[in-house]
Amino acid sequence: MSGALAAALAVTLVQVAGAQQKFEPRSGQAGKDVVWVPTPQETVELMLNMAKLTKEDFHMDLGSGDGRTVITAAKRGARALGIEYNPDMVALSIENAKAAGVTDRVEFIQADLFKTDFSKANVLTLFLLPDINLRIRPQILDMRPGTRVVSNTFMMGSGDDEWVPDETRRVTEDCVSWCTAHLWIVPAKVNGKWTMGGAALTLNQNFQAVTGTMGAAAISDGKLNGTSITFIADGTTYSGTVSADGKTIKGSNWSATR
Repeated sequence: MSGALAAALAVTLVQVAGAQQKFEPRSGQAGKDVVWVPTPQETVELMLNMAKLTKEDFHMDLGSGDGRTVITAAKRGARALGIEYNPDMVALSIENAKAAGVTDRVEFIQADLFKTDFSKANVLTLFLLPDINLRIRPQILDMRPGTRVVSNTFMMGSGDDEWVPDETRRVTEDCVSWCTAHLWIVPAKVNGKWTMGGAALTLNQNFQAVTGTMGAAAISDGKLNGTSITFIADGTTYSGTVSADGKTIKGSNWSATR
């Protein structure tokens, strides 16, 4: 064998070996906390639609896998960050972002989601198991009121401890599995005693649901949507906005402080 032929053969063998070593993700592959299963693109689009994602948003995806949700958010003009524990998936996500031409608006970090601060996001997406959703739920509830949180398929608690979604929708076309999305709006914290004019206002909060009393009148149909609150007391509907520090509620002709 000539030297030139041997050299060419060696180069070919190196190229083949490199191709064989290229990382290819597999649905169901083991991860740190969950196996990886890709979210159908139709569900990705639904989740971001439900979040009403805009170019003004900062989006984070926990367990970002191959980066498709982050990349789709960036294509819509948002800044987006993916948190993924598997370094091979992080590298793949970076390559996918380059191919999509969105590297100026995305970042992928190899990190443990349980050790990650995601408080700066105003849109958060998840495809995690229910027990993991429940573990990070306190951190989610401490995010800014109005933050939109969307989960692929899995809920936030169950039974009496369930944080009921504000909205649930399902992809009805071109989707076989993992086709349901749930949306939660992080509510302001209003639980406790307030003063409303000369009356005592007591609000009992269960996630976005509100009950309580205003003077001697029971409160009904109470609901929070981020910082917006509505309730009915003594036949009158009250609507107001909770202040950033959580100490004041102001309506058009009423206010409450604590």
